[in-house]
Formats: sequence, structure tokens, C-alpha cells
Amino acid sequence: MRDGSDADFRRGAVECLDSLYAFAVSLCHDRAAAEDLVQETYLRALRAMRHPAPDENLRAWLFTILHNVWRNEHRRRAPDSLDSLPEVQRTLPSQGLVPEEALARLEQREIVRDAIAALPGAYREVVMLRFGEGFSYQQIATILECPAGTVMSRLARARTLLRRFVDSGGSA
Repeated sequence: MRDGSDADFRRGAVECLDSLYAFAVSLCHDRAAAEDLVQETYLRALRAMRHPAPDENLRAWLFTILHNVWRNEHRRRAPDSLDSLPEVQRTLPSQGLVPEEALARLEQREIVRDAIAALPGAYREVVMLRFGEGFSYQQIATILECPAGTVMSRLARARTLLRRFVDSGGSA
């Protein structure tokens, strides 16, 4: 362990917590399972004591661990049904919108959320990592252990599927 790297690691790891949890929920479709997945990710990262070098991306490394833990666990069990998706809390945004506008925005968000949830797993992963977390194609390729071209292809297909879903008004 390098001098000061333990404190840097802990600070950086805490900063990633919300993002890791959001990605875990998108993979697991269950909040309790996502919490377990994030906890296992941090335990493995701490056990590894292989903190990324300063030029490495701690965030990408943690996402890679999380994805690998999920994939290994997912292989052991049958995939869950999309019917088990938890209900998202519905609150109207208070951004000075009239109730009709706020409701329309909420409905649009629900359609997009449903569209993302309906994507096949490989497409949902790249969408969440790219647009939800802002990772580059190369970082996503590293996390998912596939070529960057595969990431780009999956994103293109996911966009097409999302567009169809949204254009159809939320019925696929």
C-alpha cells in the first residue's frame, strides 16, 4: 500500500457509493440485492489491497468489481423477471412547473425508466454505464471485459430499442 493511498482510496470509494448502488439496482432489479452487491464489491476491493495506481480510475475499478461479482452470482441463479422491478417513488418536481407540466415530465421519465428496464441485460448495462455514470466507451469495455467496438454496437442497438419503445408510447 502506498503512502496516503489508503485514505485516498476510502475517500474515493465513498464518493462512488451512490453511483455503484444505482448501477447495482439496474442489474439486480431489487434494492436489497443491490445493497448486498455493493457491500460485496467493497469487501472485495478492501481484501484485494490492490488500490489503483494514481493514473488508474478507482471508480472504473470498483464498477468492474461490482459487475464481475454480479455476473458470477447471476450465472449461478436463473435471471429474475422484469416483473419484480421495484416501484419508483413518485414525486412531482417542484421546479416552478404547473401541475400538468410536472405530470407530463413525470410520465416521460416513467416511459424512459420502463424502456431502460425492458432492455436486454447487455444493452441495459452499457446504457447505465454510459449515460447514467458517464463512463467512456473504453472504460465500459474494461468494466464489462469486452472490446470497445462491442460497447459501441450495444449502445447503438440499445438506442434503437429505446427509441422504438418511447415512440410507441411505452408499449413494446
